[in-house]
Amino acid sequence: MRFPAKVAVLLCLTSVVPGRALAAPASGAPRPEGLAVHATRITSPIDVDGLLSESAWSQATPETTFFDSDPYEGSSPSQRTEVRIVYDDAAIYIGARMYDLAPDSVQARLSRRDVSIASDGFTVYLDPLRDKRSGYYFMLNAAGTQFDGTLANDGAQDASWDAVWPGRAHRDSTGWTAEMRIPFSQLRCQGGSKCTWGINFRRSIPRRNEEAYLVYQPKDASGFVSRFPELVGLENLRPARSIELLPYFTTKASYLHRVPGDPFRSGSDYTPATGADLRMAVGSRLTLNATVNPDFGQVEVDPAVVNLSDVESFFSEKRPFFVEGSSIFNFGQEGANSYWGFNWPQPRFFYSRRIGRAPQGSLADSAYADVPVGASILGATKLIGKLGSSWNMGMLHALTERETATLAGNGPMVKQEAEPFAYYGVGRVQKEFKNRSAGLGLLTTTAQRSFDDPQLRDQVPSQSYTVGSDGWIFLDSKQKWVISGYSAASVVKGDANYIDDLQQSSRHYFQRPDADKVRFEPGRTTLSGTTARYWLNKQSGNTFMNAALGYMSPGFDVNDVGFQTRSDVINAHWGYGYKWTKPTKHRKYQDALAALFANYDFDGNPTWAGVFLQGSTEMLNANSLNYRLAANPRTVNVRRTRGGPTSYNLPGYEAGMYFDTNSKNKLFYFIDTGGYIQPTAKSHNWYVSPGVQWKPSSNVFLSLEPTFEYVRENAQYVTTVDDPLATQTYGKRYVLANLDQATLSASVRMNWAFTPHLSLQLYVQPLISSGDYDDFKELARPHSYEFNAYRNGVEYNPQTGTIDPDGAGPAPAFSIGEPDFNFRSLRGNAVMRWEFRPGSTFYLVWTQTRSEEDDAGTFRFGPSISNLARADADNIFLAKVTYYLGF
Repeated sequence: MRFPAKVAVLLCLTSVVPGRALAAPASGAPRPEGLAVHATRITSPIDVDGLLSESAWSQATPETTFFDSDPYEGSSPSQRTEVRIVYDDAAIYIGARMYDLAPDSVQARLSRRDVSIASDGFTVYLDPLRDKRSGYYFMLNAAGTQFDGTLANDGAQDASWDAVWPGRAHRDSTGWTAEMRIPFSQLRCQGGSKCTWGINFRRSIPRRNEEAYLVYQPKDASGFVSRFPELVGLENLRPARSIELLPYFTTKASYLHRVPGDPFRSGSDYTPATGADLRMAVGSRLTLNATVNPDFGQVEVDPAVVNLSDVESFFSEKRPFFVEGSSIFNFGQEGANSYWGFNWPQPRFFYSRRIGRAPQGSLADSAYADVPVGASILGATKLIGKLGSSWNMGMLHALTERETATLAGNGPMVKQEAEPFAYYGVGRVQKEFKNRSAGLGLLTTTAQRSFDDPQLRDQVPSQSYTVGSDGWIFLDSKQKWVISGYSAASVVKGDANYIDDLQQSSRHYFQRPDADKVRFEPGRTTLSGTTARYWLNKQSGNTFMNAALGYMSPGFDVNDVGFQTRSDVINAHWGYGYKWTKPTKHRKYQDALAALFANYDFDGNPTWAGVFLQGSTEMLNANSLNYRLAANPRTVNVRRTRGGPTSYNLPGYEAGMYFDTNSKNKLFYFIDTGGYIQPTAKSHNWYVSPGVQWKPSSNVFLSLEPTFEYVRENAQYVTTVDDPLATQTYGKRYVLANLDQATLSASVRMNWAFTPHLSLQLYVQPLISSGDYDDFKELARPHSYEFNAYRNGVEYNPQTGTIDPDGAGPAPAFSIGEPDFNFRSLRGNAVMRWEFRPGSTFYLVWTQTRSEEDDAGTFRFGPSISNLARADADNIFLAKVTYYLGF
């Protein structure tokens, strides 16, 4: 890149975002000069049966020079591997022979497609556009299970993409073989008289903890795709521009427990549906995805949570249309290889679960209500890929239906709009400069709504917009030091009542009475703000460093299309560490780091700070240990009273540890534990989460991961009560309490693969959580950790839940009811998946949910399990068939 362009990028970094950039290959990495892999054109057909019996394979030049990345970096592999590449007008073929001196020891384990399991495997990585930053991977394990996905940001892998390609594996007396046919129609690649791709191979031998590559990424460096050797010999390619249509048909039977008198629940319901997905190439570098009435019935259910905080729970996206290719919309952390946060509330600028969300409107009081589970997605399109050799782009557009709830029980049935008709749009472009030495990107998001019911305008924004730029620039020719970051602005528009509520929501708390820089302004119809954050990262060599500075203005809000927990924050950290990458007699890898961090709000209050120490050790037997310590001084809490005056966070200390064994073993187990204590505040919490994974046979995988968490919080928020006599706290009483909360949950999974294309998955999540509130009190004065206690029998009556804050004084009494709780939940589903032909799939799904709660605040495992077993269950059965049509 010429010098003026570099200057332009540096100037643009005042409004840029980070991305993971690639470092230049380390000088110590085995990479012979001019290394190239040769592909041979063939004229006779190849039967993809895993045998490599066709004469075309003997005509191709084998690639045999591999190097270990594990266990000893740069050493020669213990077993020989030969890989050959051939191609015709329609596809590229990969044939690999994995010799093994102990062929009976080859681990051939079946699993569902893309479900990771310890097994001998072979992977081919392709960079068909030779941009040295993105691409694809295709893998077969020794049992024939297929894996595929995309590569981005010079090595980040995304397994959500599923191509339609045949692949077979075969075991014999010398080891095993893998044979793949990858159609050009499945790749974004250019044709021409001569084409040069990037390519790499990997072989995994789990019993030896061995990973061998054609070219590997050293542990003390970054960059993976940029290291790929060239694939040469591809001539006169004219890839077909196929159109792939996937129509689906479903039948759903719902058996839901019925409340007596409910006119909307008969106890059973049967619903057929149909829709279609489309995927097609647009030119040689872009892919168009579209969906009409998408069905997501086969996805895993969300886990149950008990959330006593003031922020929304985050759930991962699992719906196939939105998951596939979603990495193109990543924003803010592109360029470097690590981004530390240290209590920085990193917003997710695009959170696809906002599309088709549960209706947001509050309904009128009624005995019974029929409310849609989510807004129906009328249609959505997604265009992703590259414009030219150095421009990445993505666009997504979606329309959701106007949803109406039906209410009954208070006279005639009435209908009420619960969610307006809505449009969502996301746009993303990113420019990479020469040798990826710099990059500059842009992201925009939009939501617009049309209302039929004027009352809904008080509860849902009419419009929201976000625009931001991100990027990176390396500061040296060896690409060790990189600056990356982003800047963004947001605007939310709506009715004055909605903007009033937004200002007072947990993301903003503009109503805080002792705040100086923020003020609640009733009657506004717009809320806007800005944010920026930049990192300085040293990402090559044995020493590493990460520093960052960022802010989020009080009015910044992307939560309508994104996910954000709070605003009004200024954050900075600095960390330094060292890693030992050369193995010793027992240790394969070791690192250690130390960091300082601090958070402030725009009033200058120090809201969090501390020192953090962490280390990790990986042994030669693949056991690993991670450990951490942290100390936090006294800081200011601006959120404890949920929009009220500030109080203090007293000093605290954190410790934690994670240990696991070799995940490639038949029996794998781990334990994760940690805790936090504030001695002066008499508050503490701790958790322990052991786990075990067992592979009793080559096609069955079982896992159990229980978690127990205990919280003792001395100042848990309960409620806010208006009282003009509470002059010390601005005319309100902020009621707090001691909380003892115990939560036991578990994730239970079973994967049973009958063939590479037929599998059964089972997921079950039980949860029991209890909360016991006592020692009720109120904040005595702002900017303190002092409280006025409500004594039992004097100010507080535990039988009625009534509080008289001054006993016989003039302050009015109020009731807090019974805040104690015991919540029990069981969620799970079973999915039978059969890919009866490439790209065509049949699903059978059973989903069950049940829950129960009462006001007993004590944790009682036995009775809770018994009550949960007797609780009414909701059962949903689904049959779905998707048929692949290629044109």
